[in-house]
Amino acid sequence: MSLSSQSTFDPLQDSRWKAVVERDAIADDHFVYAVLTTGIFCRPSCPSRRAKPENVRFFARADEAAEAGFRPCLRCKPQAASLKQTQAQVIIDACKQIEAAEELPQLDALASSAGLSPFHFHRLFKQHTGLTPRAYGAARRAEKLRAALDGGSDVTTAIYEAGFNASSRAYDQANEVLGMTPGAYKRGGTSACIHFAIGTCALGHILVAQSKRGLCAILLGDEPDALLKDLQDRFPKAELIGADPAFEETVAAVIGFVEAPRIGLDLPLDIRGTAFQERVWQALRNIPVGKTVSYADLAAQIGQPSAVRAVAGACAANALAVAIPCHRVVRTDGSLSGYRWGLERKRALIDREAQAAR
Repeated sequence: MSLSSQSTFDPLQDSRWKAVVERDAIADDHFVYAVLTTGIFCRPSCPSRRAKPENVRFFARADEAAEAGFRPCLRCKPQAASLKQTQAQVIIDACKQIEAAEELPQLDALASSAGLSPFHFHRLFKQHTGLTPRAYGAARRAEKLRAALDGGSDVTTAIYEAGFNASSRAYDQANEVLGMTPGAYKRGGTSACIHFAIGTCALGHILVAQSKRGLCAILLGDEPDALLKDLQDRFPKAELIGADPAFEETVAAVIGFVEAPRIGLDLPLDIRGTAFQERVWQALRNIPVGKTVSYADLAAQIGQPSAVRAVAGACAANALAVAIPCHRVVRTDGSLSGYRWGLERKRALIDREAQAAR
């Protein structure tokens, strides 16, 4: 395709022009722009002199611009991997190294393999995954242990399949990774104590449940019985303790947070999910009150831009309504998508937080 055959349009009407004007590096992985007068194409973040908007054309990929007859900029090298892509690959490789190791590698060793200083690597890892390297390793080990126990393995076999080299290590960390001993988890939560209460708030009925580790469920709905059944399904053999006066203060704090999200929720959470889910949930907790992001944005924030559907699945698996604010995620066009507690509640939460942020 010749340069002269490119269709003409006004880039000022295209949101990508704003990214070029602002030299937005976040947009580098989404498109390139070409300049008719120079025959060169660049990344949005290229520091070269800005072209006139009427001379600019956009392409989704560098190879499309090259096929159209444009040459790559020697300054920003748009055909090479972007810094963001390079960093994401470094973290992907580190995650694989952690998952393959029998013992969690030391921070210095992980940083050395990545060619970075320990400080820089630690910051970059948390930026991309939402977890520290040690927390990621613990989450992956917990995921493997749960999968082995759920798959029918006996406790001893499951412990070794999960990467623990000694039963004592597994039991020492069991409360942290499972919320109970491996044996109790195997028996469906037998001997685990879950305190709960059901109340009402502006969004309808609310069930709040707490294990020894912290809040393990905040459920919203129209029918109290349905909320209790949901909790029973999650902890089929745990001892569920209701009507505990000492628990009322915790419930009141959660309801207060639902009504006024800016006050925050200074209570420990018992978060139980896969390593991927925990990365998504941590990213959700970093979204400021009054703000929303798209599923694509969230996937990009955790360093996996192609995992949009998996991110949506992690949001749907969240059992801690509001505390892990999955309601702050919307479609790319800003419209609302599925919410396990109903779209009306999602809209109400977003509207209430928008007002609170003003």
